[in-house]
Amino acid sequence: MSGDKRSFFSQQVERLKTFLGEAYRLLRHRGPSQIQFWFIALAVGVAAGFAALFFRKGINALQTYLYGTEDVRLLHSFAESLPWYMILIIPIGGGLVVGIILHLFTNDGRARSVADVIHGAAMNNGRVETKAGLASALASMITLGTGGSTGREGPVVHLAAVISTWVNRRILADGITGRDLLGCAVAAAVSASFNAPIAGALFALEVVLRHFAVHAFAPIVIASAAGTVINRLEFGGVTEFTLTTVNEVQFYQELPAYIILGLVSGLVAVALMKAVFWSEDVGNKIQDRFSIPRWLRPAIAGAMLGGIAIYFPHIIGVGYETTFLALDGQLLLWDAIVFAMLKTAAVAITMAGRMGGGVFSPSLMIGALTGLSFGLIATSIFPDVSGSISLYALAGMGAVAAAVLGAPISTTLIVFELTGDWQTGLAVMVAVSLSTALSTQLVARSFFLSQLERRNIHLAAGPQAYLLAMFRVSGLVRGRGDPNAADESACMSMIEEGVFLSPNATLEAAMPLFEDGRSFVPVASKASGEGPPELVGALFHVDALKVYNRALAATAAEEHS
Repeated sequence: MSGDKRSFFSQQVERLKTFLGEAYRLLRHRGPSQIQFWFIALAVGVAAGFAALFFRKGINALQTYLYGTEDVRLLHSFAESLPWYMILIIPIGGGLVVGIILHLFTNDGRARSVADVIHGAAMNNGRVETKAGLASALASMITLGTGGSTGREGPVVHLAAVISTWVNRRILADGITGRDLLGCAVAAAVSASFNAPIAGALFALEVVLRHFAVHAFAPIVIASAAGTVINRLEFGGVTEFTLTTVNEVQFYQELPAYIILGLVSGLVAVALMKAVFWSEDVGNKIQDRFSIPRWLRPAIAGAMLGGIAIYFPHIIGVGYETTFLALDGQLLLWDAIVFAMLKTAAVAITMAGRMGGGVFSPSLMIGALTGLSFGLIATSIFPDVSGSISLYALAGMGAVAAAVLGAPISTTLIVFELTGDWQTGLAVMVAVSLSTALSTQLVARSFFLSQLERRNIHLAAGPQAYLLAMFRVSGLVRGRGDPNAADESACMSMIEEGVFLSPNATLEAAMPLFEDGRSFVPVASKASGEGPPELVGALFHVDALKVYNRALAATAAEEHS
């Protein structure tokens, strides 16, 4: 290369570096414009898509290495030929490694999942924990690779959220931008995991952001499409489940059966959720009573799973082989019922053991088994007005999953995209709508929102409930030196009566104190020693209402823009 050409090339490189540096400075100090944000959404979608792909391939590699199978889609069939002690030892070892990882890199020994992403979207400007999130992804990969009976969508969604959090911090994204970028990452991860671009986009909007604002739709669709491309570059355009039967509904005589199936599926979904929460409570009590180290808890759960898998290897991992057999109508009635009950128990044990993983894939398997069981009974009673048994399994799969996730729209679409069967939409929609309606009457919220409710994070009731928990009294208090401060003698009188707030309290604790007509409540901190609380100032009702109203207005503007 001549000197002039090298000089020209060097000039172009310097110009490019200057342009990129200026673009990065602009992003950090002014935030992304609409067009710029779409390119960022695309980049985040590609990154999240690759993360989902590597997570899936990591699980497959672990299962291939540990169980020795060449085709992980036939894992449970292969596991039946293994020595019983191998089936027992593998999940115990996996649980031990998972326990150590979560003990070292999380503050509570708990794997992060979709519920934490929803929490980050609602109350942390679209940010999630990064160190704990990466540790949870690794732990969940080991769990699923060593026989844990959960799904991969929960860890993948949180891993994608970690990626968007890193980007949000680099560009100093505000709350709306941060939440939208989080939605982009989630959509891409779901799309890349299941080859389901439509459902991936709607899952991000319906489950994580919990609104369908127009401003978020375009970038989320872009990211979702990017995630799907990543999936199809590796696996092609095939669906997760290739059905060999033709599904037809015998209109209109058969629709009442799908209404009943929807109600049955709603009950099954409630049973699954309650089984997980009950098992977790029992696990907590046992751990406290016997002083079991938290790093040992997943290994104990692994031993229980291994014991079940010795006789029923169908519970190992995600369970796609059994789900396909159910969708294809290749299981007997008694087998389908037993497998559904055992899978429910295995999911509860895995989640209670804090081994990590999600509930979506298990709910698909349990739903398919439920639908198949119902279909076998219904078609035997009314053979003349019955369509395909597989259609009942398909409808049950969507109905149970929708009720568990609290996401009827995205779940209906993901069932269609997973199977490629778009001709039976009416039956699936009827079952999904009835199951969701019934489950909300019995549980009042989805699995993820129930998880948060159990941690005293109240998102199910909407912004009017959880926004109060986002503001601390310390940022609103009028100090003792303020010109408009409250009367100190009145404050001290209220403190003596036990009516006061800590500076670290939130408006969630403060607002009920104004219901008796008080215009202010004293704020006091604990004194050193055993003296009375020291007066800091007072929180006025009008100040709390101003902040609360501004937050509600901003949330409404975001959700309707």
